[in-house]
Amino acid sequence: MVFPARPFITCCITASLALAMAAPAQAETAQEQRAKKEAQIPKCEKKYGTLAVIEPEKNWWSEYGLGSPAALIKVYVNQSGCFTLLDRGKGMAAAQAERALASGGELRGGSNLGKGQVKAADYVLVPDLVSKNNNAGGNHIGAMLGGLIPGGAGALLGGISLKKKTADVVLTVTDVRSSEQVVMSEGHSTKTDLGWGAGGGFFSGGGFAAGGATGYSDTEVGQVVALAYLQAYTDMVAKFAELPASAKAENAQQAVTMAKPGRMYTSSSPKSAVVRTLDPGMMLYPTGQKDGMLWEVEDELGNKGWVSSVLFQLSK
Repeated sequence: MVFPARPFITCCITASLALAMAAPAQAETAQEQRAKKEAQIPKCEKKYGTLAVIEPEKNWWSEYGLGSPAALIKVYVNQSGCFTLLDRGKGMAAAQAERALASGGELRGGSNLGKGQVKAADYVLVPDLVSKNNNAGGNHIGAMLGGLIPGGAGALLGGISLKKKTADVVLTVTDVRSSEQVVMSEGHSTKTDLGWGAGGGFFSGGGFAAGGATGYSDTEVGQVVALAYLQAYTDMVAKFAELPASAKAENAQQAVTMAKPGRMYTSSSPKSAVVRTLDPGMMLYPTGQKDGMLWEVEDELGNKGWVSSVLFQLSK
């Protein structure tokens, strides 16, 4: 039996037309998705701790007519809600001047200004450029913790190309208590990314100038750098979701020093056996376990036991 060919040909033509029409439709959808994509600062439902943003050691931004990258990152931090931002710059200097007036008796009574009120930073962040020099960059910032001054986190070359209109940046985050480098994230941006940022009004509504980040919204090189830092910051926030919830709790307890002679016991009862006697000046390391006034500690020889907290003080 011979079947007519016409229905088969009609079927094939219909299928071919459908495929031909589908390709442009898919391409248009991809273009629409690209057009709708916006550069957005990440948002957090909870804060990951307190953060101090420090300028790199080498001032590379002035030659491009830009404000400090630290000011740009502070805009991102403020708008993201991911950290409690601490001022370790001009605001801190002004606060210290006020405290100097208070200590000199110049301020009115009841000002409630004194010691023990300044929040400690859990993390220090240094924004910089990716370097072609493997020995430069944020790899040596542990030394900056004395006074929160970056040591060796600048001196970078090769992170910005005016000819290619590209920027490669890096954010380095250090745990203040342990000096451990907990996050390093890089960002890359090119001139072709500017449409991505401008499409969502990112540069018009970012508040960069108001935050002191001048030049990042109204110059081409500034916009490229801003988008590179946005990529790095977004990646940084994602990495923080994998870190312990509390930097303070995660780190070891601060060391204590015996102020008076005492004894280390095997348990939290003073009636238990004595591990050893303790002399004034000896340093001990609390484990975090407490039972009333008795704390579990370790000495520098590895002995573990319980000591009355009235006998020691925080090491200085």
